[in-house]
Amino acid sequence: MAETFGPLPAEQHQYEDLPKLSQAQLHQRRELVFLLLAGVFLGTLAMLNIIGVTRFLDLSFTVPLINWKVPMPVAVGVLPYPITFLCTDFICELYGKKRANAMVLVGLVLNAWVIFILWLGGALPGIEHPGHPGAYSHLQKAAFGAVSASMIAYIIAQLVDVHMFHFWKKLTKGKHLWLRNNGSTVVSQLVDTIAVILITHYWAGLLPIHDKASVASQLMTFITAGYVFKLVMALADTVPFYIGVKHLSRYLRLPPPA
Repeated sequence: MAETFGPLPAEQHQYEDLPKLSQAQLHQRRELVFLLLAGVFLGTLAMLNIIGVTRFLDLSFTVPLINWKVPMPVAVGVLPYPITFLCTDFICELYGKKRANAMVLVGLVLNAWVIFILWLGGALPGIEHPGHPGAYSHLQKAAFGAVSASMIAYIIAQLVDVHMFHFWKKLTKGKHLWLRNNGSTVVSQLVDTIAVILITHYWAGLLPIHDKASVASQLMTFITAGYVFKLVMALADTVPFYIGVKHLSRYLRLPPPA
């Protein structure tokens, strides 16, 4: 929506109830908000890739009346993941496709940096803690697998998210904000979930798969559980996204969302 950062007259006139801003003030506001959104995105990305698949949570629940237990094994790294898609959608809406894609690519470089530091920490001579022998090696192995899997899935899913966001925006002629927010995230998170589960199992071998049960059914359970969790979180962020875009558009003097 705002690839350039000058206080265009049309934008200023839409908010006559607000104080006029100089070009320097407007630029500073827009850059600060972008830095905040990008910082949350990249910080969350680094955190979830480090904790990744170090632990799986059992979020299983029982459906009332029919007494049907729904299995929900979810990697701890999935918990903050929906925030990255919310940040991507904010930047798509407020700053445009070019900046959103740039942030996604920076995230890829950040992943590579995390892998390098993890490798360096294991390559240099160290002093093992007597009470936790091999603790770093275990973290390093899990993080290597998680980061490698997520790097591939992440770049595909985030680029799909940005593309789908602008596809829906163009298709609806800039209207129906809820559609481009949810439509882009629903598709991209499905792509991400399938990719990261399959890569984590077949390449890194880090999923808690039981030998006595069908591998295919277990993988489907992990994919379904991860996707349902992300989908619920994506739908839940619709209201914050609407509120955030409305107030940020005023704060940044951008055209109001359709």
